[in-house]
Amino acid sequence: MRKSHARRPPLLPPQRCDAMIPLRDDIPSRTTPYVNYAVLVVCLLTFLQQVADTPNGSAMIEQFGMIPARITHPGEVVIIQDYEIVRQHPQPEVKVIERPALPSAVPPALTFITSMFLHGGWLHLIGNLLFLYIFGDNVEDCFGHVGYLLFYLGTGILAGLAHWAAMPESAIPTIGASGAIAGIMGGYFVLYPHARVLAVIPIFIILYTVVLPAQLFLGVWFLIQLLQGTSSLGGLQTSGVAWWAHIGGFFAGYVLARFLKIAGVLKPVVHERRYIS
Repeated sequence: MRKSHARRPPLLPPQRCDAMIPLRDDIPSRTTPYVNYAVLVVCLLTFLQQVADTPNGSAMIEQFGMIPARITHPGEVVIIQDYEIVRQHPQPEVKVIERPALPSAVPPALTFITSMFLHGGWLHLIGNLLFLYIFGDNVEDCFGHVGYLLFYLGTGILAGLAHWAAMPESAIPTIGASGAIAGIMGGYFVLYPHARVLAVIPIFIILYTVVLPAQLFLGVWFLIQLLQGTSSLGGLQTSGVAWWAHIGGFFAGYVLARFLKIAGVLKPVVHERRYIS
């Protein structure tokens, strides 16, 4: 068995890097979003299992996360680097330890799905679940329960493929629901152009709340991902953010939702509003 020498820089906790934080939208749910609630619960329970497994959940991340180099070089051992601090004073000293990644617990292709339910920390988890809670219920209203589940998983897989295509030699495990949630946000952009979002905008140390058109909020979010993603091309992935998963997921959700809306297979959108300011 040959070894793939794709190496992993220090694994940083995934961050959402959002300039704006949504609090709620003004579109009420028409039906109970059972699938959206189920995804929220599965993500939470999976993260608790990660914490119980190891303090930082690294074992499950390597076994169930999507490692692009593992997809690119099937059957090869991916060599990763761990960084251990051996001395703090008088000068910090870091020891680099190379080791093979833990073997995948499922066929590597399935990690495009299993990676969606793993998270790198509480902030990563809470940020993702907040976005999913706010935007997912209204998309499920239009798609129906089964359709929403397929839409969520499908855009998540396409998001993972976009990240793999952009970083095929990366040995950093890709985890998190962000790609699938970006797909939900792309669908929301198409289905609810009239919606508004109450958001928090941090400026220095002051937090401002503002009501924005949903398409403006989502459009700015996508533009940030696009700018960061294009600047990351051509280099090793050293950030904890899979920008191209966000970009690919949003684009996939936008295109699929627009196509299905034009085809007339989706349920009518909710036009009622609720007070959010």
